[in-house]
Amino acid sequence: MGGQPRHWLCHDEAAEHSVLVGMLLDYMNLSVKASWRNVAILDGITMGGGGGVSIPGTFRVATDRTVFATPEVHIGFHPDAAASFYLSHLTGHVGEYVALTGEKLNGTDMIALGLATHYFMSGHLDLIDERLAKLVTDDPSVIDSSLAQYGDMVYPDKKSIVHRLEVIDKCFSHDTVEEIVDALESEAASSNEEWCILALKRLKEASPLALKVSLRSIREGRYQTLDECLVREYRMSMNGISKQFSHEFCEGVRARLVDKDFTPKWDPPALEYVTNDMVDAYFAPLGDSEPELKLPIESREAFV
Repeated sequence: MGGQPRHWLCHDEAAEHSVLVGMLLDYMNLSVKASWRNVAILDGITMGGGGGVSIPGTFRVATDRTVFATPEVHIGFHPDAAASFYLSHLTGHVGEYVALTGEKLNGTDMIALGLATHYFMSGHLDLIDERLAKLVTDDPSVIDSSLAQYGDMVYPDKKSIVHRLEVIDKCFSHDTVEEIVDALESEAASSNEEWCILALKRLKEASPLALKVSLRSIREGRYQTLDECLVREYRMSMNGISKQFSHEFCEGVRARLVDKDFTPKWDPPALEYVTNDMVDAYFAPLGDSEPELKLPIESREAFV
């Protein structure tokens, strides 16, 4: 949802309509841009729609200034803008980990996980801008070789997520959020690893409903095309800001972005109170008053 969440708290019909139109346009743009041989420069904060228009593309350049995350569960929402597609296609179950904890990844981690294809020091970006501007072809092999020519070598440090993948897979491969939390608690008790304790803290701070919705979204995304994920995420987003569930989103935005007291009053307040029916409602078809998302797929090849 990018920079739009605050607007939802004003309870003004015109502002809410603006948010909805913006959301629709975001999803349409994501569908079209996914087929481009574009070069996305992730030189800074890459979250929400920023990640959505970049990561499904062909070339993604991370830098020493890159900060990537999907923190939506902490504002009572779900990772959207194609996140259920690209996170679910990462190695093992690291996609579930990133989606449910909202952990920030740097450029080196993005390269290691395959979220980025090339790495540059931020100060070297002018070189690639100049090189790409001179290209007279969109041949991906030429673009790739041009990026590789000026790219920088980088290696994960001791704190990198790559050193935790085995444990992450063991904990986040479970079927339910409750089982994931139990597995993390066992791991934290036996290893006393700082990252594990912090992951538990983040899970317990997030919206219980958003956690269950997001886990299901990532699991479904693993077996869907990008287009199918975008259509489903749009449906989930529209249901998530409906009167039935808007409290969760509004409360998360209030606590994190407006009042900044970081003490959201989630409803339901704990995982055990989140029913299957509540989760199912997020994935339910939209009503007659709100049409389903129609993507311009006839104008391009399907992105799988």
